[in-house]
Amino acid sequence: MEPDKCEKLKSTEEQSLFERVFESALWSSRLIVILAVIFGIFSVFLLFIAGSAEILGSFREAVVLSSMEVDYTTLLSGIIGGVDLYLIGMVLLIFSFGIYELAISKIDVARCSESYHSLLEIENLDDLKNKIIKVIIMVLIVSFFQRVLSMKFTSSTDMLFMAASIGVICIGVFFLQKHKV
Repeated sequence: MEPDKCEKLKSTEEQSLFERVFESALWSSRLIVILAVIFGIFSVFLLFIAGSAEILGSFREAVVLSSMEVDYTTLLSGIIGGVDLYLIGMVLLIFSFGIYELAISKIDVARCSESYHSLLEIENLDDLKNKIIKVIIMVLIVSFFQRVLSMKFTSSTDMLFMAASIGVICIGVFFLQKHKV
């Protein structure tokens, strides 16, 4: 803490016992965030395992070795589903890192590492929110394309709506990238 800020605070002698105990308990209550961090990281592992299982399962379904045939729609749908789960896992990883650093402590081991990435560097709640929103948008785009693969087109209007949807997504991604600082 800066020396100027500490000078403005009450000394221990100036505080009542109740005030000292209450403020200490209030400050310590932020440690409840550790539950969200632990379960967030646990969820990341589960999502990465589920994403890998999705990809392996789609490969098993799509590739018939006896006839050397490949159902590319099933294969791509499974791979995109796996990527979707990985991206959701990344949302939870960013969330877990972010709330830990905001509420508890900076992760010194990570900051000293050469592989520390700006993706996990979070200075305030707005940083955390913006990073999570960007990954969620990517999850929605990937989910959209997974749905497009399994769509059955019954008329030219269906194709027109799909093309318009893809165009709107492209425009949205363009403005999202343009907004980068």
